Amino acid sequence: MPDGGVKLSDIRFLVRHYPMDESLCELKTEEKTLENIFQSSKVFENGGPYRDLLNVSPKEAKRDQRLKSSGNLKGFEYDNYLWALNPKTCFYDYLYCKAARNIEANELKQICNYEYFTDIEFNPAKSINTQARSVAIVKLMLQLWGEVLDLSPEQFLKFHSRFVIS
Repeated sequence: MPDGGVKLSDIRFLVRHYPMDESLCELKTEEKTLENIFQSSKVFENGGPYRDLLNVSPKEAKRDQRLKSSGNLKGFEYDNYLWALNPKTCFYDYLYCKAARNIEANELKQICNYEYFTDIEFNPAKSINTQARSVAIVKLMLQLWGEVLDLSPEQFLKFHSRFVIS
């Protein structure tokens, strides 16, 4: 999987996003990076979600000062579903699995050839989410079902609670 690590990077990983076009009262399809969706979904005591973060670079989204000045993180709001903070990595893992569904199946199945995954950018002092954990979850889905299932948030929570150590 020579380019696999780059392709599986959350900054480049695209998630299909369905925002409501209020002027037309319909859903439109957009692709946004996992990082932008993750940051723009954060709900704090004093603000958020900050949907405008969908339209900046992933680095800008991650460094937006409102993410630091809006109080304690309360959860995540995405596609009209409010995610709790626990299980701790569940929302990030959900987005990652959603994004993995956009990778061509034969290419994605190559990850089953690997036993271990690393995330050279991961810093446990700064974050709890790691691409290595998320790609291992994708591998587990591929091993169990032969594909990454398109699970609802409720279904993913059940899957995550059963198979992932938090």
